Amino acid sequence: MKIYTRGGDKGKTGIHGGKRVDKDDIRIEANGTLDELNALLGSIRALIGSEHEWQEMLFYLQRSLMIVMSHVATPAALRSQNPNDLPENLDVYCEQRIDALNAGMQHPSTHFILPGGNLISAQCHVARTVARRAERRLWTLNRTDSVTPVILRFLNRLSDLLFVMARYEMDKEGAEEERWQDFLYKKKTIIPNLKRK
Repeated sequence: MKIYTRGGDKGKTGIHGGKRVDKDDIRIEANGTLDELNALLGSIRALIGSEHEWQEMLFYLQRSLMIVMSHVATPAALRSQNPNDLPENLDVYCEQRIDALNAGMQHPSTHFILPGGNLISAQCHVARTVARRAERRLWTLNRTDSVTPVILRFLNRLSDLLFVMARYEMDKEGAEEERWQDFLYKKKTIIPNLKRK
């Protein structure tokens, strides 16, 4: 199989069903962002080593993203022809992992934090921001051709999971996160009594 086909040299690429679209079509942009996210998850797997507790989870997420990408590449009218079964509980899977990681942390989340920390934590933050961008691109696509709801929920939860993973990695090392400011919405607002006595 040749790596190059020259088929896209004029700015068009194929999607499921045989149609060719512009390379900057929102469907291609959304899938390209999902591909970028998948590559970042692979980078995290390489950083943490083969025996790390996250390997199985990240492997599952990467495989799931490949299925998601195949569905995003498929117009809604042809969705029933996609041979890749999309798991119905991808969002719930992420929620369960979030809850488990949160339960294992010593310090609750009380502040906005600066992305960074150690290398693994920083990479989780990068992946989190790409997951958010992928979610935005999917919502843009959804305005012109419906995206399966579980995919939209999955990307929302996946970015949350990556945030918690970044925090968990720092908590596990006993390292302090760099804080920006308190969650203002968690503070009680005291309204003074301005009535004259």
